[in-house]
Amino acid sequence: MALGTGLALWHLRATDEAGGPPKTVGVAHGCFGAAGLAFLLLVLQGPPRGVSAGAGGFGSTAAWLLGGALLFGLVIWWRRRNSPAVLMAIHSGIAITAYVLLVAWSSLG
Repeated sequence: MALGTGLALWHLRATDEAGGPPKTVGVAHGCFGAAGLAFLLLVLQGPPRGVSAGAGGFGSTAAWLLGGALLFGLVIWWRRRNSPAVLMAIHSGIAITAYVLLVAWSSLG
């Protein structure tokens, strides 16, 4: 989450004189996100968590949302120079929602 916040601030504060973040930082951010999604998908194969607290579906919902955030991130990276701020807002909103559901799912399990 901290890497994404720093990357967003760096990108939004960029001007013509001071360029935005290098491509490698965005690629590293995407790789960390994809690795986290892959790890979550592996954990979801284990025993059910959070069912007694009513949060049994939070893990799979978080996985779907993280997949959507990953797709939005790919669109942002693909449209690197023409990417409107609203795409970053959607990407971060989806990712933060998934993260909150993931924390709730893992703590209630």
